[in-house]
Amino acid sequence: MRKPVLITLGAGAAAIGLAALAITSGRTGAQAPKSVADSLKAPVLAAGDTSALRGPRQPIFFRHDIHAGQFKIQCQYCHYSVAVSSEPGIPSMQTCMGCHNVIAGTDSSHKVEIKKLRDASSQKKPIEWTRVHFVARHVHFPHMRHIQVLGPNACQTCHGDVARMPQVYKVNNVNNMGFCITCHEQRGVTRDCAVCHY
Repeated sequence: MRKPVLITLGAGAAAIGLAALAITSGRTGAQAPKSVADSLKAPVLAAGDTSALRGPRQPIFFRHDIHAGQFKIQCQYCHYSVAVSSEPGIPSMQTCMGCHNVIAGTDSSHKVEIKKLRDASSQKKPIEWTRVHFVARHVHFPHMRHIQVLGPNACQTCHGDVARMPQVYKVNNVNNMGFCITCHEQRGVTRDCAVCHY
């Protein structure tokens, strides 16, 4: 009985939060606040437009530039295990559906992609995302330690400005030891082999 209540509460909280976003962005007639200097409206793109974009094509055209950029959803909201685990975690279907139970999209291309998500959820089929970033199996990379040290914007250090990417692609070669060593040298962090290799 607890799970449906949590999903309902999550959907309700998401609806309230998005209603607040709608009000502050002026869509309901209320006066919009001053724009934030780094705020950009995501470009209009359909899933068919992805062939020109960098990065692997995903089963659902998930727009980080809309979710994290335009609507300013923090990385840790979806990648909720990143602050407590070595792995950042792929968001669960319930996380996505917490919002998309009530949000169907603003244009036909958004509606098509959200319908794919809703169909997968109703059929209890997991989305098979294509992994973009990875490190070698013999490398120990504790995401939680990096988030604790570098703060909430730590993700950009390795992954680039994902909030402006319509389709996520690899900005830095995070699988190259030189990238990590350079970062550790710049920050005065240990370069002892046993810290990262096991």
